[in-house]
Amino acid sequence: MRLRYRYRLYPDATQRAALARAFGCARVVFNDGLRVRIEARAQGLPYVCDGELSKRVITEAKKTPERCWLGEVSSVVLQQALADLNTAYRNFFASISGRRKGRKIAPPRFRSRKDNRQAIRFTKNARFSVTAGGRLRLPKIGDVAVRWSRDLPCEPSSVVVIKDAAGRYFASFVVDAGDEPLAESVSEVGIDLGLAHFAVLSDGRKIGNPRFLRRAAKKLGKAQQALSRKARGSANRKKAVVRVARAHARVADARRDFAHKLSTRLIRDNQAVHVENLSVKGLARTKLAKSVHDAGWSQFVAMLEYKAARHGRTFVKIDRWFPSSKLCSVCGAVAESMPLNVRSWTCPCGVAHDRDVNAAINILAAGRADRLNACGDQVRPPLAVAQVGETGSLRGAA
Repeated sequence: MRLRYRYRLYPDATQRAALARAFGCARVVFNDGLRVRIEARAQGLPYVCDGELSKRVITEAKKTPERCWLGEVSSVVLQQALADLNTAYRNFFASISGRRKGRKIAPPRFRSRKDNRQAIRFTKNARFSVTAGGRLRLPKIGDVAVRWSRDLPCEPSSVVVIKDAAGRYFASFVVDAGDEPLAESVSEVGIDLGLAHFAVLSDGRKIGNPRFLRRAAKKLGKAQQALSRKARGSANRKKAVVRVARAHARVADARRDFAHKLSTRLIRDNQAVHVENLSVKGLARTKLAKSVHDAGWSQFVAMLEYKAARHGRTFVKIDRWFPSSKLCSVCGAVAESMPLNVRSWTCPCGVAHDRDVNAAINILAAGRADRLNACGDQVRPPLAVAQVGETGSLRGAA
């Protein structure tokens, strides 16, 4: 399994200048390659292949006075910038041809030096390494200090150096880590995601919603207000932009840390995890949009999925149209309607239900039924469409 391990970098002033030069060169090569292909299409010429494009915008460009400074950075950084452009084109062509599922992807766009996020990639060909002193050695940049929060499981295949909007630097290592199966567990859990509580488990436990964005709203508002008062183009406005970005980065980091810790605990303690396949895009178009985005359900579910695959656990997504909240987990009766303001209800069979706990129990039961049995079949066979000749009652039937 291919995983990413991210660490904080602390470059000095000279290294920051070298990184800024590398960011700029990679951006220029990307834009030059995109411009060559756009002009070729406008003139009715054939699509410029990858090798010809690399020759034009890198090899030959270094010999010209306008682009001679491209030789000041590692050639691998420039080649990887073109590789990103080629990947963007392949994804675009696959999207418009229907080979790529999901929403349509727009064609590549030019990169701006004012983009909040800058990144470059080094592969093994660049011969980056980790020194004996724990520093990251990058070609034509130097030995950069790293805060190692954990050890790398194996030798990385590439590293991406990132500068975010808050001015922080990160190294994202790509490693081909093997599976790490955990000890067998007898427990399984169904999870009902919500806003009042972030998650309600089928065993009755309720995990509170941290609401990181709501809690930081006052501080974010003050920082944004201070930014709006600064003159455009001034040095003070640039500083205010960084302060706003840092405030948002703290919220995002706290949300990611919470999701990582909770998902790791659930995967470690349960052999199977069942969640509902929520339509986050649809919910984000309602009046609850801010709260939905603040919860970060998609990020949390994605963490559950890849951690389950790595540690040998079972991960099941339940159909979003499954009536988990309206279905009685005891008798199976389905209520006609269940508005959001109804947090508890009593079934005609006499059982009183907590809405969220009942939904989590139903999600667990549905997930178990959808799993394959020992013969490779579903425990609960799917509903079959009745054939025309089988409808109604046969004449003469008793």
